[in-house]
Amino acid sequence: MTRMSTERRQRGVALITAVLIVALGTMLATSVFFRGYLDQRRSATLFALDQAYEVALGAEAWAADFLRQDRQESETDHFGEAWAKPLPPLPLDDGGTVEGRLEDMQGRFNLNNLRTPEGLTNEAAVEQLERILAMLEIEPSWAAAIADWVDIDGEPGFPDGAEDSVYTSLTPPHRTANMTITRASELMVLNGFGAERYAKLAPHVTALPVGTPLNVCTASGVVLDSLKENVREFSLSPEDLAKRRTERCFPDLEDMAGVIADPGEFAEIKKSLTESSNYFRANVWVTIGTTQFTLYSLLARADQGPVRTILRSFGSE
Repeated sequence: MTRMSTERRQRGVALITAVLIVALGTMLATSVFFRGYLDQRRSATLFALDQAYEVALGAEAWAADFLRQDRQESETDHFGEAWAKPLPPLPLDDGGTVEGRLEDMQGRFNLNNLRTPEGLTNEAAVEQLERILAMLEIEPSWAAAIADWVDIDGEPGFPDGAEDSVYTSLTPPHRTANMTITRASELMVLNGFGAERYAKLAPHVTALPVGTPLNVCTASGVVLDSLKENVREFSLSPEDLAKRRTERCFPDLEDMAGVIADPGEFAEIKKSLTESSNYFRANVWVTIGTTQFTLYSLLARADQGPVRTILRSFGSE
């Protein structure tokens, strides 16, 4: 009886051992398979990203050449020209698609114009930004804080400015830039500005070299209305206005002279306006399998010579 019990125990132990070995072997095989699968997916994703990056650079080069030809053919830049039409999804040879569009960045308010070429606060630009913020239902007081971020002095503008004394008290502390910005998204660094305000303001602002003029042909209605305190409205519906802007440069400088009531005021701001642009942003989206790649390229176009890429960002603006 004792011998049988012992044999049964031995067989039970052997069975349990066999089950454990099978379980461990299964777990090991699963782990090896899963790690191999992850490595394969990771390699495939990295390869697709590299491929998408090269395709995006090709689209960027195509956009640059397109802008170069446009400068030779036209002296103005408006929504009726070929560059303003988006590139529909085009198939790639080995699968995937590429699409894109060009945006005229001179049709936006240039945040770096809040300072003069000497680095001091440009009060006229601050007042214009205050009007833009008010129309977007954002507190106009943010204009002074943004101006303090880009000017060179350390004195906060009265009464709503913000310099080092504000930012060094934050967690984590940091200092005011006191220099021109490279991306409008730097506004997110301002104390309390937040994503909601930025989402409202972002379509109407940009960061370009100081003194870059505004293209009235492509500027949004908000930016055009902000040029002066009292600007007469065009007697057109939004639909008619959009249609007219696809036919020609509208409003051009002559049209703007008619809607700004005071000729003296128009003569004052005319030097900050233009009907052509030198700065465009190429937005490129490449999809290969389940991999999506986005490239934003700021292109600078001169009157003569090639179009240069002066800034690139991936994934977000």
